[in-house]
Amino acid sequence: MFKRVLIANRGEIAVRIIKACQELGVHTIAIYSDVDSGAPHVQIADEAHALGGTTPIESYLNVARVMELVAETGAEAVHPGYGFLSENPGFAETCEKAGIAFIGPTSKSIRAMGSKIEAKTLMERAGVPVIPGYHGTEQGFDELIARAAGVGYPLMVKASAGGGGKGMRIVNGEGELLDALEGARRESIAAFGDGTLFLERFLENPRHIEFQVMADNEGNTIHLFERECSIQRRHQKIIEETPSIALTPRTRTAMGEAAVRAAQAVGYRNAGTVEFMFQDGKFYFLEMNTRLQVEHGITEEVTGVDIVKLQLRIASGEPMTLRQRDLRQSGHAIECRIYAEDPAKDFLPSSGVIHKLQLPDGLRVRHDVGVSIGYAVSPFYDPMLAKLIVSGEDRDDAIRKMCLALQNYVAIGVKTNIPYLRAILEHPAFIDGYTTNRFIERYMSEWTPPKAPPVEALAAAVVHELPWKRAPTAVGEVSAEADPYSPWKTLGPWRPLGGE
Repeated sequence: MFKRVLIANRGEIAVRIIKACQELGVHTIAIYSDVDSGAPHVQIADEAHALGGTTPIESYLNVARVMELVAETGAEAVHPGYGFLSENPGFAETCEKAGIAFIGPTSKSIRAMGSKIEAKTLMERAGVPVIPGYHGTEQGFDELIARAAGVGYPLMVKASAGGGGKGMRIVNGEGELLDALEGARRESIAAFGDGTLFLERFLENPRHIEFQVMADNEGNTIHLFERECSIQRRHQKIIEETPSIALTPRTRTAMGEAAVRAAQAVGYRNAGTVEFMFQDGKFYFLEMNTRLQVEHGITEEVTGVDIVKLQLRIASGEPMTLRQRDLRQSGHAIECRIYAEDPAKDFLPSSGVIHKLQLPDGLRVRHDVGVSIGYAVSPFYDPMLAKLIVSGEDRDDAIRKMCLALQNYVAIGVKTNIPYLRAILEHPAFIDGYTTNRFIERYMSEWTPPKAPPVEALAAAVVHELPWKRAPTAVGEVSAEADPYSPWKTLGPWRPLGGE
């Protein structure tokens, strides 16, 4: 096992990785931007070093500076978390050439799966079903228009290097196609520096189901079952759960085997996720995320496997002792992503100082948190503050537990999406399992944020004006009150949720 690991990330995922390393006896090295000097991941690491800068490009995406710190600190390995440099093949290759272990796949695998066109071609060769479409290299608009006739309408125009919905268009007929191609190419070039496009049949009402895979350096490859990630707003996942109620045991087995074949087709190692679209009992390869996923925690809850520790062991050269026949799912887990954003203002990111943070407790209630009291939420980074994960005996139990946990979640100083998450979880369609990719469009398009009761708004305003002098707390210390009669610990109806 490594002795010294540098975590090239921030927020809750940096905290998660640091804790896993420390449980293995590994010395942790945090890095931070000027904005993050007082962040929880800086406080709990064994040592921390400044990157400088405030924006991502000046700090966590600055490969030269990150590698300087790797050399200065004597780190043997780098864990990139997710986002930032995690799927950057150039960074992985730089680590490889420097003799530094990159805790993830090889640069070759990242490159192969980074191009959606190349990935789909590889999957077809490996016998993994793909959505019918055109994935060729001829990129002239005339060629794409001609190919679209064979794909059929409605179809989707997608950027080969895309992600997060950028460079993506739904086209209902030939008359819309040219404008969609031009718009998608412009957006793709602006976002990714690559205007390569492909076409695929549009699935009307699919589910987004992904399989967690793990592979060691000896070629042993397993899957840790599925996660349903269909609840998405603007192509961003906000609620995930496992297992998926849409899968029969036979389909689950077939999809898991396809995910393993997909990983083996690119000589994959470490943690990755194979994503599928699922509709009418059929599944199709969507893409492969060559990194640890945000939602890995719900898989850990139902399988009992610590994915981050397994990543570290694999990267240090240890073979996996887990075999597919040994793995089981137990219970049901749900994750909600807590974002600093204002639902009343079209989910505009919200920045400010967190004056109060009280997390709900309970059996099998887990918090992956990247902020603390006194922490200033910056406009420079992704607005996700934390992940709330609950596990229950079954899906109904998990839903009830999550609703209660969100009801008791206190975050003052920034607006949050907590009211929106509660509305989704309490919706009859969610409870009944109609969780396709069109859930938000069908059931939440008319939703408006509830108005805070006068006493709630008053309490929040008073807290906001208090002269808070307390320094940022350690990540496990989220409430300043030890008084058991504190109103913040009362289950009364006036508790402020998700706003100032």
